[in-house]
This record gives sequence, C-alpha cells and structure tokens, in this order.
Amino acid sequence: MRVFVTGGTGTIGTPVVAELLDHGHSVLALARSEESARALEKAGAEALPGGLADLDVLRAGAARTDGVIGLAFGRDYGTPEALARGVAEETAALATLGEELAGTDRPLVVVSGTPWVPGRASTEADPLPTDGPVGGRGRTVTTLLTTPGLRATAVRMPRTVHEEGRGGFAGLLTDAARRTGVAGYPGDGTQRWPAVHARDAAVLFRLALETAPAGTAWHAVADEGDAVRAIAAVVGRRLGLPVDSVPEETFGPFGPIFAMDQPASSAHTRDALGWHPTHPTHPSLLEDLENVRP
Repeated sequence: MRVFVTGGTGTIGTPVVAELLDHGHSVLALARSEESARALEKAGAEALPGGLADLDVLRAGAARTDGVIGLAFGRDYGTPEALARGVAEETAALATLGEELAGTDRPLVVVSGTPWVPGRASTEADPLPTDGPVGGRGRTVTTLLTTPGLRATAVRMPRTVHEEGRGGFAGLLTDAARRTGVAGYPGDGTQRWPAVHARDAAVLFRLALETAPAGTAWHAVADEGDAVRAIAAVVGRRLGLPVDSVPEETFGPFGPIFAMDQPASSAHTRDALGWHPTHPTHPSLLEDLENVRP
C-alpha cells in the first residue's frame, strides 16, 4: 500500500513511517521544511513539500496514495489561543483529507486522545469529549468516524507517548521542571496518566490502516495509568530537583487536563487487532523516564 502521512517526522510520525516501510508499504509524507524532507528521504520515504494549512497539497497527497494517516498538529500550543488555532488548522486539514477519500474505500487513520471517565478507566466504547481545550478535536474526529462512505478510524493516544525519556505530558512536565526548578504536579498527584512507547503506538497505526473497519476507535495504551506524583518523582530525581505540588497554571492551557484522573484501557484493541505493546526493548513510562538527562 502507498500511504500518505502527515506529521511524519514527529514523536509518533517517525516510528510510524519506519513501521510502514518495514512492513512493505511505501510512504509519501508531508514535509514542511527542507530538514524534514531530508529526514524522510533518509528513512526511505518520499517527501511532499507543504504544511498542514496547504489544503491543495493535502488533496494531492491523498489523491496519489492508497490510504492516509493524519498525525500532524501545530507546534505552538503554549497559550489557549495558540492551541485553538492548532485545533482549527487540524480540523480543516482532516476535513480536506476526508473529502478526498470519501466514497473510495481508501482508509483514513486519524489521531485523537483517550477520553476520561469519572471513577474508571476509559474504554474504546466511550465517546470523545467535545468541550474543553481540545474539544474541537473530539468533534472533528467524531464527524469523520460517522461520515457515510468514508473509511475512517481513530487511534486514541494516551497522555504520554514516549521514547528515550521524551514526549507527551511527561515531557511537558519535565520541561516545566527545568523552567521552574521544581518537578511539580497539580493537586495531590494521585491522578493517573496512561502512556505508550512511540514504537508500540506505531504498530497500532499500521494495524488500523490495514485492517480496522470504518467508524472504529482504538486505544494505544500500554500503561493504563501511572500516578502523576510518581512520574514527577522520577523526573525530580533525574534532574536533581525537589518534587512538590504546584498550581495548575504552571502547565499553561493543559493545566486543567493535567489535573484530571484519566486512566484508559486497551483491552478491546489488544483482543480485536492483536496489538501487543510488550516488546522487550520498549520500556514502560517510568522506566523510560530514567533516560531524562540532568
């Protein structure tokens, strides 16, 4: 299969491109810079110059391929306004890709986050939230999954997608610790974040592309939920910083999400798609955070 990938040089996209190539697919990937293009070509993919806002380029990329994996999101999400702009840009891009693929039986795999459900781990059957800082993403993905004639499926990512001690909410927590001098967590730190190694997540994207039926959602969750205080404790030890509760505002627009208890299950995903995030060289989040450099 020839696959068009957006966001192919990011934390998730880089291993997704490698996973596709390793399993016999060819890849055409969006490249918004010469540096990204070089990285993609070095990996064995073909680069298509353009950014997420270049809707004509997105249409052309989808038209030239047998399926699409949409992973790209804007780099600026440090303020509520910037985050809202990123969600709006992603919405327009995914709508464009959906329009190009509608009625063709070519798959569109999109990314979203695992939902949160009070009192229990969320499952693949739970709906995405449509309010809050990233509610627009939930509305967009829900629309795609329910569009007649579109073979869309969603891979829901946990709060931290990690590799070599970097990535996701744990990575943002580490960045905040370096900035403030405290490995902080909101509230009492007992709230739980799910996590997955980036290379395990990449396998699930490939499986969804190859086999998932239209309108389905899957959870890329390896660790159902680590307490944020435990995450901060490893970060603090690695950076030589104190560990303590800090105000939600420390984490910018993600503060309210950081404070939520949001464990997630992937039992159905593992059973239905045969996904097994247990590769011996892919550590758990707490193990991987031992790679955080002082």
